[in-house]
Amino acid sequence: MASDLSERILEYLSLSENIDTLVLADSINVDHQKIIGAVKSLQSTGDLITTDQLTQTKWELTDEGKSVAENGSHEAIIFNAIPVEGISQDVIMKTIPNAKVGFSKAMSSGWISVKKDSGNTIVTRKVGSITDIVQEHLKLAASNNFDKISDAMKQEYKKRKLMQEVVIKSLKLRKGKDFALSIDKPETELTQEMILNGAWKEKKFKPYNLDALGLPPECGQLHPLLKVRDEFREIFLEMGFTEMPTNNFVESSFWNFDALFQPQQHPARDAHDTFFVSDPKLCKNFPQDYLERVKNVHSKGGYGSQGYGYNWKIEDAQKNLLRTHTTAVSARMLYALAQKEFQPVKYFSIDRVFRNETLDATHLAEFHQIEGLIVDRNLTLGDLIGTLYEFYKKLGITQLTFKPTYNPYTEPSMEIFCYHNGLQKWIEVGNSGVFRPEMLLPMGLPEDVNVIAWGLSLERPTMIKYGINNIRDLVGPKVNLQMVHDNPICRIEK
Repeated sequence: MASDLSERILEYLSLSENIDTLVLADSINVDHQKIIGAVKSLQSTGDLITTDQLTQTKWELTDEGKSVAENGSHEAIIFNAIPVEGISQDVIMKTIPNAKVGFSKAMSSGWISVKKDSGNTIVTRKVGSITDIVQEHLKLAASNNFDKISDAMKQEYKKRKLMQEVVIKSLKLRKGKDFALSIDKPETELTQEMILNGAWKEKKFKPYNLDALGLPPECGQLHPLLKVRDEFREIFLEMGFTEMPTNNFVESSFWNFDALFQPQQHPARDAHDTFFVSDPKLCKNFPQDYLERVKNVHSKGGYGSQGYGYNWKIEDAQKNLLRTHTTAVSARMLYALAQKEFQPVKYFSIDRVFRNETLDATHLAEFHQIEGLIVDRNLTLGDLIGTLYEFYKKLGITQLTFKPTYNPYTEPSMEIFCYHNGLQKWIEVGNSGVFRPEMLLPMGLPEDVNVIAWGLSLERPTMIKYGINNIRDLVGPKVNLQMVHDNPICRIEK
């Protein structure tokens, strides 16, 4: 069908130097869009035809304009509806279509007047008769005599939405240098047979359009981790927390360990547990007075503590690593807070951390940590437990239990466990505690200021919410992408 139309266009063009596609569509009684489609097809075959874009504008009546041409203008209808003795304005406005526009135009034309009579507004005729110029003009327009209407009046009728300007685009067709009445369809593929028999030498091939867009990919889907992360953020913000900047994955051992009162002989600082960075290997930019206080509290003690009693080495503190927890960010924020007049704050962050872990159903070497801390005067362990219960209650998780544990930088310390219905057991979802004075006081915070803090997993609550039993089914190269596509948005009970 398309080929037949293309040949008809070529035949018609052979009889003329050029032709407008609009004229062509009328001549062969074919929809103009089909003509354009056939022309585009001809253009893809080579230089059979050349085209120029044509643009013209014309005026036409709107549906409302056609109604005015037939029945009269809005203002004329208002005038004709008013008896000699007058009529209530309320009656006119309720019974005549488009009365508001008609009344305004009739008033501005000086055709009618209004007066008050016993609290009513009475509309009366101001002139004996009128000439409906608007209807006369639109009747001319209905007969395609737009040239007899001034440009100013056309613009006025356009504002009243009685007429509109229509832009018409078409193509002017001319013969190309390879013009012919028949179409030799070019080959789209070079086959082995063409190469063997030499037929490719006589064939005409369709050029490749290297700028053409490929098939659009299917709409992307948010990973369950991202859905749950957004819900965690909303909960923190709802509870009045401020988000910490966590855009530095590479951290120094000083901020990651030493500032947290974690001794340099601690097993977590071994290469078996931490990914150390080889380039740049060392960091040397530290607040020197604070570094000295940290060194002293580690090696000699202070602030009521005897310290660890070892020879603290700056070389170990300078080593760069992939941060093992976002508590390093908390340490930086607390130090910055201590440098100004104290005020209570609540901070949180959700970002990636890295540990040299053995992979199993609940552990990855790269995972997300949800960090939260509250800084205020005279906080206790009870404040921490109450905050965690409230936080997890907003997650829809009520089966919590706590287990005493040891952390170098918190005392007392608690592990947080949540019951996983899929695994049918309690699993650890976070760690928490009250930051030690040996960590806070060297920063310069007041002695009566306490910090309650917790670090939670993002992956494990996601597994609970989506019923995933193996973390490798959630993150990693073997993840089923259909799972990402099919899982619903995370709606956590609040």
